[in-house]
This record gives sequence, structure tokens and C-alpha cells, in this order.
Amino acid sequence: MLKIGHTVTVPNSLKGSATDSDSDVIPIPEELETVPGHPEDPETVNYYTRNYPLESENLINYAWISWSIKNGDMNEAFHDHLRRDRPIVVAARASGDVEPTAEPVPGKDLTLEIKQKALELGFAMVGISAYDNRYTFKHKRSWVKPHPNAICLAVEQPYEETQMIPSETSEVAVLATYRRGGAQALKLAEYINTLGYHAQVHNFTDAAAAIIPMFVAAGMGQQGAMGYLLSPHFGSRHRLTLVTTDAPVTHDQPVDYGINAFCEICQVCVNRCPGRALMRDKVWWRGVEKHKIVAKRCRPVMSRYTQCAICMKVCPVQRYGLKTVMDHYSNTGQVLGKGTHDLEGYELKGLGYFGPGELPRFDTDFFTVPTGTAEGSLLDELKDKIQSGMVPEGPEGDAIFREFRQNIEAAVKGGGDAMESEWYSLESGE
Repeated sequence: MLKIGHTVTVPNSLKGSATDSDSDVIPIPEELETVPGHPEDPETVNYYTRNYPLESENLINYAWISWSIKNGDMNEAFHDHLRRDRPIVVAARASGDVEPTAEPVPGKDLTLEIKQKALELGFAMVGISAYDNRYTFKHKRSWVKPHPNAICLAVEQPYEETQMIPSETSEVAVLATYRRGGAQALKLAEYINTLGYHAQVHNFTDAAAAIIPMFVAAGMGQQGAMGYLLSPHFGSRHRLTLVTTDAPVTHDQPVDYGINAFCEICQVCVNRCPGRALMRDKVWWRGVEKHKIVAKRCRPVMSRYTQCAICMKVCPVQRYGLKTVMDHYSNTGQVLGKGTHDLEGYELKGLGYFGPGELPRFDTDFFTVPTGTAEGSLLDELKDKIQSGMVPEGPEGDAIFREFRQNIEAAVKGGGDAMESEWYSLESGE
């Protein structure tokens, strides 16, 4: 039995529909104690914010996202999702301009009312932190309203479907989770308007910031080795969104759930990643100590194998819950489920089953996918065709240039944003 350093009592606002009081108190062994939230050097974070501001993956990795949407094995389902999700995204974009519909009650703290409403609407978790503008994407800075508070919201991803990862069934459930959460966030913003205050919805698909740091600051979990927020009740099995507001609320505080140290010991997601995309050791990145993902090894697998997410499936905190995992570790010094087929086994379509210690092998060409911004990738593609003699004189060559122009036009109309370009294409029927 390991010595317990401290315990964490999980509030109802982080437990979804669970009412079992036995899951309230989590023992954290002394050897897993680090810091509440995540290790951070604020001066370094501020330096990078000033000199190298964050930018959205939708812009800097336009080429891969666009290629993946068109060529991935979930093409039809994803385009159906985009059509159904678009009205929700449009409403979220306009939400910050909606004026309050009532007069506020002077001096009233609205923390409890807002949290209760979020849970009533179906959110699995709700916490509150300051909105940290250091993590706002550069091209979204003019859109983000100067609201001081972030209502951090999580929608639970269905448990059974998550254990079926990677599969079309599980990914369809993920897309439905995004739409459900987006609609719920709009309703929460409307509710805040009725309390006399402004609210702005930061939709999942149309993200304006890297939001996990705000969830960590709100005490809703800590970042795991696979890059997801690991929460005490759901692990990585949730999707995250924000509603910012000027309503008077009380901020929650970061918590040490033992995850910072536990992930370094566990390593199941690192060992089971089919693309070998997860780093075993932490690094300091933009002022925060964390595990980094090797994106060029992750994205090709995601695109071809129903968005992969094997790292989510094999996480013991996702599968069993943090209390069960910590109870087991406290009693045995072992990671629950590690090395078992029950936790670590998965199947890749066309390649078969891979149990503990088994990984698929891919050749070098498998990892060659388009990268970079919209204009850069399209121009590189055209240059390659010209240099390879694939752009002849006459009608055939003219057609290639017309296609290039159309692609550039779609990228420009989308502001260089891959998702925006896809919506433009859908609306124009291209």
C-alpha cells in the first residue's frame, strides 16, 4: 500500500449524471504528487504569446485537413456532419453580438445558476476560469470578445462507442457529440443573456483558442500523455467547448489529480499508438511542461483509419475512471489493465487485430501527406506538376490552371481556414 499524499473530492459539477458518492474521493499517492494544474513558466508563456502567437491548425495545417476531409475513410459521414453543424457554428459566431434580454441583479454572483443550467442542458462537466487570452489564435483575436470569464464545458462521448475505437460507429458518435454540445452551448449563452449579461460561444469546430489550459485552470483535470484533458470521471472521453461571459462568477482552482506523474509511469497510450506519434518523455513547450505529439506521424493514421483515437480508447483513466485507477495503483503500485488485451487490444480495418506489444508497420510513403497553409500547399502542388511536365500546352494545361484558380479562390473565401473552405464548397455545390 503506497502512502497517500492527499485526496481529491470530485464535485457533482464534474460527474455528469453519476450520483454514486463512492466516486467522490480519489486518493493520490505521495509519489504521484506534482503541482495543481500543470508545470508552467508564465514569463516564457508570455514571451511566446507576444512574439510567436498561437495559430489554428485549420490555417497552418490547411493542406492536411483539406486532404483528409476529401480522402479520408469517413468522407461521406464527415460532410454530412458539416452540413448539419454549419447552422450551429454560424449561430455561435454571432452569439457575442447578442445583447442581454434583461436587467442584471446588481452584485449577484451567478456561479451556481450558470453551473446548474449547464448540467440541466446535458453537459457532463462545467467549471469556471479566467479567459486566458494568451491562448487565443492570432486570426481570431478580433472576433473574441473581451469577456473576463470562461465557462468551461464538456460533453460526454458515449462510453460503449468509445470502446469500439477505431470504427465508423465510434466516429459517427463523436460527430453527433460535437453537434449536441454546440447546440447546448448556444442555449447556455441564451440563458446568460436572460440574466442580464453577454455571452460568446466558442464552438468546437470553429475554435478560437487552445482551450485545455483553461479547463486545467478550472480544476477539471490535467493534460495526459496523448494531449487530451484527463478528467476524474470521464478521462479523455469528452469533447470540450467554451462560453465566455462578463457575468459575475467565481473562478474554480486547479487541482493535482496525480495525472502529471501517473502518465509518465503508465505510458499505455504511448506504447499502443499505431503511428508511433506520442513522445515518451515530457518537454518544455512554449513555457509549459507537457508530452508533445509528432503530428506528421499521427495525421496519416487518423486520415486512413476512421480518425484513429486509439490513444483515447486504451487510456485506463478513460476506461475505468480515475478513482478506480488510483485505488488500484495505491494498493498495488501497478497500472490497472496495462498489458491486457481487454484494455490494449484494437483492430485496424484491413490490417487485423493488434494485442499488447503488437503494432502495425507502415512504409515511408504512408506518412507522406500534404502539409502547410492553403496558398503554400496549392502553389507547391502546381510547381510540382509543372516541373514534372504534367502541365502541357493547350486545353489540358488550361484546365489545370483553372482548377488551381478555383482552389485558391476557395481558400481565400475561407480566409485560409480549411473548415471554412469546406463549408464554402458545400454551399456553392462544388
